[in-house]
Amino acid sequence: MIIRTATFVISNSDVSRCPAPNLPEYAFIGRSNVGKSSLINMLTNRAKLAKTSGKPGKTQLINHFLINDNWYLVDLPGYGYARTSKELIAGFSKINHDYIANRPNLLNLFVLIDIRLEPQEIDLKFLRWLGTNGVPFTMLFTKADKLTHNKIQSHLAAYKKIVLLEWEEMPAYIVTSAESGAGKEEVLKLIDETNGTFGFQALTKTDKGDF
Repeated sequence: MIIRTATFVISNSDVSRCPAPNLPEYAFIGRSNVGKSSLINMLTNRAKLAKTSGKPGKTQLINHFLINDNWYLVDLPGYGYARTSKELIAGFSKINHDYIANRPNLLNLFVLIDIRLEPQEIDLKFLRWLGTNGVPFTMLFTKADKLTHNKIQSHLAAYKKIVLLEWEEMPAYIVTSAESGAGKEEVLKLIDETNGTFGFQALTKTDKGDF
C-alpha cells in the first residue's frame, strides 16, 4: 500500500462524535512516551501528521485521520503515565474503553510496546483485556533501532516467555522503528489486506469490563 493522502478529520473525547462508521478503521494505542506519534508519522510519510512531544501524555483525545480517502487511522490517548492527574488518567481509560468497546468499524487495534523494556504489567493487563473481550489486535514493538538484532531477538524471547504463561500462542506482532522505517511495509500490508474484509468483519460489541 502507498499512502497518497492523509487528512486530519476530528479530535474529540466522545466516541459518539467520531466520523460515521462507514469506512474501515485502525487505531494506535500504547503507554505514554512509547513513540506512537513518531510511528504514525513514519507510516503515513507525514512529518507532522501526529503531534510529537517529549512530554508523556500529550495525546488526550481520539484523533481521526482519513487515509487515501478509504480508511481511518486513529490516534488514541496513551495510558500509564503516573504523573498525570488522577482525573486525566481516569479520563484516558474511559475514552479508550468507550472507543474500543463501541466502535463497530474498528478492524484492528495496534498496541505499541517499547521493545527496550522488560514486559510491563500495565501492557500485559491491557493485552489480557483485549484477548478476553475478543478485540482483534497486533502488537507493534517500537524503537527497534535502539537495539542490536541479537538484543531484539533476546527481548522478544523474554516477552514471549511471559505472554505464553497465559496465552496459548504469541499474539501477532511486528517489530518497528520510526527512525529506520522497519515494519512499515508489514503494517501497511496488514491494513491493506484487512480492508478487503470490511463489511464482513466487525467487533462483537458487548459490555466490556475495565482494563
